[in-house]
Amino acid sequence: MSDPDESEPTADTEDALDADTIDALFETIEQRKRDLPEDSYTASLFTHEKGENAVLEKLGEESTELILAAKDDDGEELAAESADFLYHLLVLLSMKGMEPDDLRAELESRF
Repeated sequence: MSDPDESEPTADTEDALDADTIDALFETIEQRKRDLPEDSYTASLFTHEKGENAVLEKLGEESTELILAAKDDDGEELAAESADFLYHLLVLLSMKGMEPDDLRAELESRF
């Protein structure tokens, strides 16, 4: 008999973990945007001389890498490139004054 405190995560708890991860990442992005630490890649995106174009270029690069990973049926690389794409998308949302809830609302409106 299994210990109830060690039960498998349910779909609801897994969704909450996913949302928590994305929200935590977004909060870190927002913190880097506010504090602009010198050694932060994220902060460098907000202060880049190309401005928003630097992030748009990264999104283009990451989307190409994501597509190639999918084409090659490389699941591990697909996950890594998807994470890179999502990170840069969250940076762009932050630059535009948006947040993950805006994306969630749009997705929910499609169901």
